[in-house]
Amino acid sequence: MFSGLSKSLKVVGSRCFSTSLPLLNQKVAVRDALNMAMDEAIAEDESVFLMGEEVAQYDGAYKVTRGLWRKYGDKRVIDMPITEMGFAGFAVGAGLNGLKPICEFMTFNFAMQAIDHVVNSAAKAHYMSAGIMKCPITFRGPNGPAAGVAAQHSQCFASWYGSVPGLKVVSPYSSEDAKGLLKACILDPNPTVCLENEIMYGTTFDMSDEALDSSFVLPIGKAKIEREGKHCTIVGHSIGVQTALQAAEELAGLGVECEVINLRSIRPLDTNTVIQSVMKTNNLVTVEYGWPVGGVGSEIISAVTEGAAFNYLDSAPLRCTGADIPVAYAKSLEELTFPQSFNVVNSVKKALNLQTSESQLNY
Repeated sequence: MFSGLSKSLKVVGSRCFSTSLPLLNQKVAVRDALNMAMDEAIAEDESVFLMGEEVAQYDGAYKVTRGLWRKYGDKRVIDMPITEMGFAGFAVGAGLNGLKPICEFMTFNFAMQAIDHVVNSAAKAHYMSAGIMKCPITFRGPNGPAAGVAAQHSQCFASWYGSVPGLKVVSPYSSEDAKGLLKACILDPNPTVCLENEIMYGTTFDMSDEALDSSFVLPIGKAKIEREGKHCTIVGHSIGVQTALQAAEELAGLGVECEVINLRSIRPLDTNTVIQSVMKTNNLVTVEYGWPVGGVGSEIISAVTEGAAFNYLDSAPLRCTGADIPVAYAKSLEELTFPQSFNVVNSVKKALNLQTSESQLNY
């Protein structure tokens, strides 16, 4: 009974697409969207290859690279030894010699071992060589909080890498973000950093026909308005967007309509979209899972208060961030270390001078 259907399907890696019918919107997990981006990039350009710890035969620690080694072999998908400094240097050398490596860190916490190569070699090569040397390399892997892995494995490096001239830094939230931004990183002639989130890997999102197409690429440096609103602007990136949307849904029940902005890109930062939103809502709250000192939220608030939106503000901008401590291991304490939706709700209420006992905001 399925013989007719099977003829209309084409299996690509671990995915199945129709060859005779138009694609419908599909639920796709973030890990599979990232897999799509790498699959397409390796297939389209023979200079692209993937390398990292356990990315090949084991299919990746988080199964993001599932099926790619079996499809492309040892020369295009390469398992590396446990030495981040060593294989990051290998990747930079390959990039400087015209190849386009995708260098996976099992977690960006381990990339601290390789930060000299990322910053001093890859990011500065073009400038220090007067434009002669290019390093089209993509550093990618999970960033920020994970579950139950304590202080040395739950750090957000968005503000670290975002502060480095010469790097382009993206931080995807949804499956569409993951595919479009990673593809953009691989195609970009500059060194790029793709900061994914481990907790989001298994989360599924609708992906449109356009996003599922192999030509789909998102621009680096352009934010997305995830939810329209008029009372307060909430800005986040990565898993922080999920927290912002949860808070916005709760606030909607009180009659407060928040505009939620997904930054998508940390460097370059789309301050124009944020400023235009604040000029409409007159209030601003930022959400991030990193530490407060020198964070992405601080940079956003600086851009708003130094720019055209300052005179439109009705209240002081507020930040919801991770606690200014190393991340706790105990689950009950870990949950309190990172911003939760009620923290964002309370910040928006504070910005709007709305008492927590009030049930309705009349505008």
